[in-house]
Amino acid sequence: MSLPAYQIFEEKIAGLKKAGRYRDLKTITGPVGTTVFMDGMEMILLCSNNYLGLATHPRIKEAEASALKKYGTGACASRLISGNMEIHEALEEKTATFKGCQSAIIFATGYMANVGVITALAGKGDLILSDELNHASIIDGCRLSCATISIYAHRDVDAINSILSQHDPPDPHNRRLIITEGIFSMDGDIAPLPDILEAAKIHDAWVIVDDAHATGVLGENGRGTAEYFHLKDDQLIQVGTFSKSLASLGGYVAGPEPVIEWLKNNSRSFIYSTALPPSICAGSIAAIEILESNHLIRRHLWKNIKRFRQGLINLGFDTMGSQAQIIPILTGDTNLTMEFAEALFEKGIYAPGIRPPTVPEGKSRIRVSLMASHTYEQIDRVLYVFEKVGRQLGII
Repeated sequence: MSLPAYQIFEEKIAGLKKAGRYRDLKTITGPVGTTVFMDGMEMILLCSNNYLGLATHPRIKEAEASALKKYGTGACASRLISGNMEIHEALEEKTATFKGCQSAIIFATGYMANVGVITALAGKGDLILSDELNHASIIDGCRLSCATISIYAHRDVDAINSILSQHDPPDPHNRRLIITEGIFSMDGDIAPLPDILEAAKIHDAWVIVDDAHATGVLGENGRGTAEYFHLKDDQLIQVGTFSKSLASLGGYVAGPEPVIEWLKNNSRSFIYSTALPPSICAGSIAAIEILESNHLIRRHLWKNIKRFRQGLINLGFDTMGSQAQIIPILTGDTNLTMEFAEALFEKGIYAPGIRPPTVPEGKSRIRVSLMASHTYEQIDRVLYVFEKVGRQLGII
């Protein structure tokens, strides 16, 4: 008698568990704040992308509820059929203005924005330079584009120049893209965007910066990596999400108007996807307005970042050169990482371990992400527990 076809997956799952790479879903009951309830316990949440603490903001909830009453539950079609509603265009106009760009286009998710922009702008015969630590959505977009892909060492502008020099002189009919994250999602460091843009100008290339984790965090007004470095250039295309600091859903691409018009006509993840629900768009607009009018939220976030990161460093933890709200605590060994995460969980702190294939072998870590709404008391409590567990496990 033949074995069930699914048995191979049971064996693969057993292999994941043995290697310490099995992932399961943790269920949160109630809203997402600095504390959440999981398994009947109140936990300090240290892994949310709700960086500004806006997920429960009354103004955003009111805006979404009002739009739900006015427009209904969904657009029910792609934007190029009958799903293009006035509120979609309002969010695009708001996004373009906020990012300091001529135009913008919104996508159902940030993942779809990256895949959509890369595959629409690059194809066979084109060259893409991608940072080795770029997000999976960027990696997948590069692969789907069928362009030639060259992976450069993390944040290494000399490598970018070297690769582009080897491809000079460029064919005028082929494009060259340099793609980087603004704040890197696993290491929390910042891309050297001015130097990358300078290299792009020398070698006639475009730059795409994924500001998913930088929007709302970097820059005097929270507009992201370009504002942080005081950059404004037509060779720079900005990608991001509404689902992190802005506590909503969806992705965007902002840049020169001809580029955005091209995406509307050639980006498959835009053309063949149902438009975002109007209530979600209303929430994103409200979140941007809050960010533009209340700078105290961001200031408190950065106070929390400095307090926590310096506390970890003083205790002897390796924070891997983090520069922003994402702070990795390097543990190295996968099993040790999961033991650390479990010990934290038992003491009321949810900060899961990050393992391969998300990060390279030997680079497993606890990845903490801070919110503006975390209190000093919560941060100090976390530092106390980290020290206690870290010493028990021999990490510090």
